[in-house]
Amino acid sequence: MTTGVVPDSAIKALVADGAIAADLPVTAEQIQPASLDLRLGGVAYRVRASFLSGQGRRVADRLAEFEMHRMALDEGAVLEKGCVYLVPLMERLALPNGVTAVANAKSSTGRLDLLTRIITDGGAEFDRIPEGYVGPLFAEICPRSFSVLVRPGMRLNQIRFRQGQAVLTDAELARLHAEEPLVSGKAVIDHGLGFSVDLMPAEGDLVGYRAKPHTGVIDLDRISHYPASEFWEEIHTRDGRIILDPGAFYILVSRESVTIPPDHAAEMAPYLAMVGEFRVHYAGFFDPGFGHGAAGGQGSRGVLEVRCHEAPFVLEHGQVVGRLVYERMSARPERLYGAGIASNYQGQGLKLGKHFRAG
Repeated sequence: MTTGVVPDSAIKALVADGAIAADLPVTAEQIQPASLDLRLGGVAYRVRASFLSGQGRRVADRLAEFEMHRMALDEGAVLEKGCVYLVPLMERLALPNGVTAVANAKSSTGRLDLLTRIITDGGAEFDRIPEGYVGPLFAEICPRSFSVLVRPGMRLNQIRFRQGQAVLTDAELARLHAEEPLVSGKAVIDHGLGFSVDLMPAEGDLVGYRAKPHTGVIDLDRISHYPASEFWEEIHTRDGRIILDPGAFYILVSRESVTIPPDHAAEMAPYLAMVGEFRVHYAGFFDPGFGHGAAGGQGSRGVLEVRCHEAPFVLEHGQVVGRLVYERMSARPERLYGAGIASNYQGQGLKLGKHFRAG
């Protein structure tokens, strides 16, 4: 295995070698171009607070300290807004030496404002798994805007495996951009590829959506089912700026269209303290081929999941709000994002998650 992010073919090999095991066999649908979808197990634990296991300690032992109650997911169970849950995952790992892993929420999970992170035995960080780790995986889930109905086997998180150092330096990123434009317009390269917010659309004045505070439950198995107007308030502006309300959750869109070449992957940095009193995106994986085969060859825009913190904040058109960190693949994937895969967001603009329909 050469240096870089592990592609789908190597993920299959990790499954075959037992480095990735599961209560139920890993399915082909779980394997993405540069990541593996993780599945919820059969029980959810309501806990008093978010926690990490800590060095030398097991999640199961810490769970005894924080558990309030537990519920089976077999018939479906509601995870309530504002509560914290821990769900054992079906998958477990026995990572080889030299292979590390990082986890993230899937795109549709983030667009529902579901804060979900992976914790491990002995873990001192969320979503980071060191080489040689042997043990179970757990998803911490905190619904922030909407209560959700979940069942065993649902895939809220994904995991990406790396061999060695994969992140491109700014100089390497500039060379890659010169070979194949990674972004429409001028490339702002500073510890990754900067992107800004679009608050002056080419047509109309709809620039985003704000989650409504009191809504019904969302069944995560229901696709294109829920009327958007019951869960979201449209955000309109004609002067290229909006004021973010503390505690509110927004769906916005990047001004730039971005491209991920087939032999690279990217990750959206979750938060930059210097950009303001808000968090952009829960961090997200961009697979090889994202935007690469989009209509017109101009890439796909990134949807921004924005939560404002303590103070109201004025967000203006073209303001840089985050960055994409590019990584090299150890090999080109067998399949690319949007190519023979049910990709909901290739060629996207401003778009709500897949659970919503117009109305």
